[in-house]
Amino acid sequence: MCSDIFVVMGVSGCGKSTVGAQLAAALGLEFLEGDSLHPSSNVARMAAGVALSDADREGWLQTLAGRLQQAQAGGRGLVLSCSALKRAYRDILRRGAPDARFLHLQGDYPLLAARMAARTGHYMPLSLLASQLSTLEAPGPEENAQSFDLASRPEDIVAAVLAWRRTPGA
Repeated sequence: MCSDIFVVMGVSGCGKSTVGAQLAAALGLEFLEGDSLHPSSNVARMAAGVALSDADREGWLQTLAGRLQQAQAGGRGLVLSCSALKRAYRDILRRGAPDARFLHLQGDYPLLAARMAARTGHYMPLSLLASQLSTLEAPGPEENAQSFDLASRPEDIVAAVLAWRRTPGA
């Protein structure tokens, strides 16, 4: 088992959970679905089509940072799925694990919308996709981040992440 910390990030429908779970399995790490730790008030707001504010996200992000910190302190790796749409949000997560690697899954609106429309049982409505895209601040090169095209097969993205992980200085 490795002690790597990965945050699979991006807007709703980009495949964070699928890629995250596959990456965790490939590395023998725990996978944490960040959405599962949203307070019920956040879930209710999103389900009603109301975008979350920074204040709505603050406690949730602190909780996720705490989980990253616990994993790092315990010498355990972790793969976390989290939208991490703004640099300020990623900075909160980095307080828990300064060396976390961010995997940004990105793609175009039509593909994201099609994926969101096809999934069942998820509270996030398609109406919030435009809001998420307008909020998204792509990670900069200094953020220990790599971007991946969500049109690729999840297993190909995982293979690319594993190759990046083996790159000196990555």
